[in-house]
Amino acid sequence: MDVNTELNTSRVATVMATIRQRIAGRNLTPGAKLPSVRAMAKASGVSTSTVVDAYERLVAEGVILSRPGSGFYVANQAAPFSLSDIGPKLDRAVDPFWVSRQSLEADDGDLKPGCGWLPPSWLPETGIRRALRTLSRADNRAFADYGSPLGLPPLRQHIARRMAERGVEASPDQIMLTESGTQAIDLLCRFLLEPDDVVLVDDPCYFNFQALLRAHRARIVSVPYTPSGPNIELFSQVVAEHRPRLYITNSAIHNPTGATLSPVAAHKVLKIADQFELTIVEDDIFADFEHTPAPRLAAFDGLDRVIHIGSFSKTLSASARCGFIAAKPEWVDALIDLKIATTFGGGRLSSELVYKVLSDGSYRKHVEALRSRLSEAMFNVSAKLKNLGIVPWLEPSAGMFLWCRLPGDVNAADVARAALERKIVLAPGNAFSLSQSAQNFMRFNVSQTLDARVFDVLRDTLRG
Repeated sequence: MDVNTELNTSRVATVMATIRQRIAGRNLTPGAKLPSVRAMAKASGVSTSTVVDAYERLVAEGVILSRPGSGFYVANQAAPFSLSDIGPKLDRAVDPFWVSRQSLEADDGDLKPGCGWLPPSWLPETGIRRALRTLSRADNRAFADYGSPLGLPPLRQHIARRMAERGVEASPDQIMLTESGTQAIDLLCRFLLEPDDVVLVDDPCYFNFQALLRAHRARIVSVPYTPSGPNIELFSQVVAEHRPRLYITNSAIHNPTGATLSPVAAHKVLKIADQFELTIVEDDIFADFEHTPAPRLAAFDGLDRVIHIGSFSKTLSASARCGFIAAKPEWVDALIDLKIATTFGGGRLSSELVYKVLSDGSYRKHVEALRSRLSEAMFNVSAKLKNLGIVPWLEPSAGMFLWCRLPGDVNAADVARAALERKIVLAPGNAFSLSQSAQNFMRFNVSQTLDARVFDVLRDTLRG
């Protein structure tokens, strides 16, 4: 094949990929008319013959239909919706789905410094087993019936007390239990967003925020995050220009940076939110890792523009799926309807289990010991990474994440690929960055980075 033929084949493939992506993302729905050959050629910067070739091949595959004298149309049998086909085509090593799937599907012997949870041995096994034994003797409705949509009353009361300790005032009736923190955000997106609405996230941010927003067909914009919160000047500019419907963030311990929101930044964010009628979803999943409570947007705001969410997967168990939404009263009723529509009843068994563990006096001792253990791991892992030239962006006051810059111009995706071949799952920076500006960064979970093999692989890879 000569050079010209190869080039033309590549251009045809590009046009075909563009059409497939638009169909997969539902920008072109079944029966929709495709751009004319001339229009597509102009938009793609290719010849009309290239577009004709691409369209004819898609017709042959059954993706589109040709109607002589009318044009080309999307076939009624549209391809299934595919999240991986929406947005920029990222290298799989920096794709959020890749990081999550490798971590979740890893063998027991694999190491997971890039995952977002604690090792099982760090969780309150004794308390969970005690709660399970108690539940086994409970009325059979506890493990046979649907739970109420609002959720187990004693657990909601307990959550209200915990939130009050951090300055967030909410009655139990303002709290709705969910299956997880992820489901909480999913329900809020269903409640508050329409396709093509703009949502603001931090850069970097927890990568599943981006994945969920893509699933809801939102347009995502971002603002750089600093050690004290979002860059306020840029935050104001982005909100004024794009008028986002939502801002989704961590407030206490930021993921992935470990930064803590300052009171000054919190007040400025809320002032801008009020000016532009911006709703804020505040994810407080790392609350129990804190030594001293940081400012909460919901505490300053009184759950007016801020919706407060959380879960117990990080400090208790990821298997006992239970989270919550705290919102102003007039929104809770509509959220209950959405929960019924999407999951029917609540996960009563998980709620009962979580409540039994949280109300056991041993849980407070567990989190106190966990904070100390994480602080020690943070110190040791940070020192070992520095010896390799891997420098933390900041030294977090609490939590389990270190956001680190790799030495020189090393690409974190290349390091992740090499590490995976040796059964180690890492989390390269661009998985967290909407702007794709963190290729030299990597997030380390210090609780999962204690094995000497992690540092051996990093040393070998950086040398190579």
